Amino acid sequence: MDKFEILTDLLKADRSVRRFDATHSIDRDTLIELVSLTRFCASGRNAQPLRYRLVTDPDECSRLFPALAWAGYYKDWAGPAESERPTAYMVQCLDTTLGNDCLCDDGLQLQAITLGATAKGLAGCIIKAFNKSAVVEALRIDPRYTPRYVLALGRAAEKVRLVDLGEDGDFRYYRDSQSNQCVPKRAVADLII
Repeated sequence: MDKFEILTDLLKADRSVRRFDATHSIDRDTLIELVSLTRFCASGRNAQPLRYRLVTDPDECSRLFPALAWAGYYKDWAGPAESERPTAYMVQCLDTTLGNDCLCDDGLQLQAITLGATAKGLAGCIIKAFNKSAVVEALRIDPRYTPRYVLALGRAAEKVRLVDLGEDGDFRYYRDSQSNQCVPKRAVADLII
């Protein structure tokens, strides 16, 4: 298998998961290993202004969880049950002493981390919908760091399927009759102008 095929397979496997196996813990060293991947990402102005608050302690995970919003398209679902919660998090923060804008660094680094997690048999969910002040308070984050995203991590307790975007154009993810999360994707021809 050539490198392009390996990358394609890894990208297909790197899906947002919202239900995790809460019996499988992730240690701090694994999170450090995943953060180390960000060193090799491109960085606007090469400022490298992003930092990560690592969360593996069960008490910290419990304090952080209520500050997060889960799966906006699932209006009747408040998020994972206690037995399906992530066992680790990374809070991606902008170090404001290095600037007020990280340009595109946040997305590049999050993709590198989730690809690394996928390669290690883990799954993640990048969360932008969260109560910033509650996250800062729960984790006692220094004011110089502004949280940008929260990445929930764990071992997946659900299956995610890629499906073709239907003719109706509805791109919202959904659960099928077997409770698999289905993620509609546009055809490549639709992406090219």
